[in-house]
Amino acid sequence: MTGGRLLAVLILAATVALIVVGTVWPVQSVSAMVGTGSDLLRPSSTPQAAVENLADAIGKRDWEKAYSSLANKNEFTQADFERDLNGSYPSLRGHASLENSDVRPLHASSDDAQVKLNLRWTTVVGTFLDTRNLRVISSGDRWSVVWPLVKEPRVPPQVIPVNYLRWDVIYRGAEDDWGAQDVESPHVRIVDMHPVDRGGGVVVMGELLNEDVVPAFVTVKATLLAKDGSALATEDSFDKISHILLPRQVTPFLIEFHNVALSQVDSVHMQPSSTLIAASADPVIEIEDQHLNPGPQPSLSGKLLNQSGQVVNVAHVLGTFYDNTGQLIWVSDGYVERALLPETPIAFAVSVPPDIASKTKTERVVTSTYSSNRFQ
Repeated sequence: MTGGRLLAVLILAATVALIVVGTVWPVQSVSAMVGTGSDLLRPSSTPQAAVENLADAIGKRDWEKAYSSLANKNEFTQADFERDLNGSYPSLRGHASLENSDVRPLHASSDDAQVKLNLRWTTVVGTFLDTRNLRVISSGDRWSVVWPLVKEPRVPPQVIPVNYLRWDVIYRGAEDDWGAQDVESPHVRIVDMHPVDRGGGVVVMGELLNEDVVPAFVTVKATLLAKDGSALATEDSFDKISHILLPRQVTPFLIEFHNVALSQVDSVHMQPSSTLIAASADPVIEIEDQHLNPGPQPSLSGKLLNQSGQVVNVAHVLGTFYDNTGQLIWVSDGYVERALLPETPIAFAVSVPPDIASKTKTERVVTSTYSSNRFQ
């Protein structure tokens, strides 16, 4: 096995391993590491205390305690409650840790209150926010939460025809008499690249094209060079890139350099690399209702539709933004915390810096997907 192929396989294995390890054995959050005794909680004598106690039980994954405290538990089972928060299929949400919670009273009377609960979950690839508008009702001297259960759609039994391209790779074995011949690495090319001064550092962004007829596992490394030719810093696009490219596919990339000023940089040395990899065009993820949302906290949102017959456990969304001249001006990314079920739309949103949103004329979304059945 060549050094380049070995490096690419190691990077792919490490990426998948980090996602799997981070979801199966998540780091305990601060709230979850605090003692589990009920003596640490306030009695649910106010609407806010009732919601805080519920959030504490959820953070510790004490599902029995959380479920038993609900005012409307007769409307659904504990398993339904757990599926609402964890999802029905393995995903980032199912093994996230509660980083913190925020309780905001909205309205209250003597026996009824409205409270907003923000649950911020942390995963191996970042955080996500789950906001619930809760009704809290009084029963004697105790308040209880009416939980607004969100049921995950059920996929009906059906047959989904599968017709997609697939590439398998056969490498030269140790006993094969092929001399030094082996499968050639795919041809890839950087079709756009430019550095910008951003946030006290330098950001190098661009797009990479797989111009071959076979799939490629790709990475991009950038080195900033000073005027005397010395290297200021070297980084790669570990997460803000789609690593697996089918023939003729394009991926954006973004590489961040901290504590380096653009004025120090004379040139940028780019080093794309590729390795032939077995791949298929399934699952196909369609992007629906894509639009840029303006405002103080702009975002690019839409829906992902899994057109295949398999469950996608993790979906990575990359948003590419262009100005009115067609020049790439930013790359944002985010992960969908729930699994993508077949033929079931699920919403996504990635944040956009306000100054970038004001300059954006068009945008494009690409996705990378991970399914657990491919690594079993």
